[in-house]
Amino acid sequence: MSILVRFSPPSMTAEQYDTILERLYKEGVHPDPGLELELCFGSGDQMKVSLLFDSKEHFESFGAKIGPVLSEMGLDPGEPEVIELHNIIRRNN
Repeated sequence: MSILVRFSPPSMTAEQYDTILERLYKEGVHPDPGLELELCFGSGDQMKVSLLFDSKEHFESFGAKIGPVLSEMGLDPGEPEVIELHNIIRRNN
């Protein structure tokens, strides 16, 4: 079952997000095989991130890889909100 995971860190800027993302790509951690979609939004130091995963297991695997990186970089991601999805409608291109 797909899940939506929403992070609302106490404080994160777009620059911090970009730096973290760059490192995750460089280290081959991102994009995770179970990740369908990632969204980052907000302004100032109140950036938020939403992730769509194929399953809770994929998210947990990703979390185990990203957790140490975030800790090392001094970013507290906050407690994620995990939502099981009933349906996803995608646009046909």
